[in-house]
Amino acid sequence: MKVAWAVDLHKIFTLFIIYAMMSYYGNFSAGAWVFLALHGIYGYCWLIKDLGFRDHQLENKLSFLGFINLYVLLIAWYWLIPWLFIARAIEPSGLMLFIAIAIHTLGVVTMVAGDGQRHWILKYRTEPGLIKEGMYRYTRNPNYLGELMLYAAYALLASHWIAWVIYSYMAIYFLARMKGKDNAISRHPGWQEYKAQSGLVIPWALLNGRALLDRINKNSTKITGTHIHEK
Repeated sequence: MKVAWAVDLHKIFTLFIIYAMMSYYGNFSAGAWVFLALHGIYGYCWLIKDLGFRDHQLENKLSFLGFINLYVLLIAWYWLIPWLFIARAIEPSGLMLFIAIAIHTLGVVTMVAGDGQRHWILKYRTEPGLIKEGMYRYTRNPNYLGELMLYAAYALLASHWIAWVIYSYMAIYFLARMKGKDNAISRHPGWQEYKAQSGLVIPWALLNGRALLDRINKNSTKITGTHIHEK
């Protein structure tokens, strides 16, 4: 069995499991339908990405026992978050729904774009090296950033500390993988410069305005140099 099979089954079943929760608790509120749309349909966004450019790490093989352990130790815990929302009949405010939908949408796009860029660059470039442009210019892990954003939307809607514990558990798992990736790519030339300009996950240079200032200074220098050359 492949790791991808376990992950893809989870993505397929999530829509139906959340709807089953809604039916069991008789919760068909607008908030419940929004949660179903966000979490349930995200799984099919993942499947589209998986068909187009699957992460090579998901090709790793699992024994049947390993398959079960993956669900018990990691994947199945994600279903507790919609249960906390549906069973407790949470009625999120309009502002809460706006925030959740906004960060979820941004998260899905960031995750898919980051995975797509990495896949096609690694597939077609002729020499190994760092990916320092596009989505990876200011964050070394745009795919993990996207997933952290979209799962934050679920925890936010659930409005329960257990949801944030599950989210933190996922974040720690992601952090370990990101650190492992940093160790793997640190052997490439230009690593120290790239590490200095990019965040592990959060694109600080974009958020604090440093990237914009650097671009303005670069353009000013270019214009000034051109003017002097023409003279």
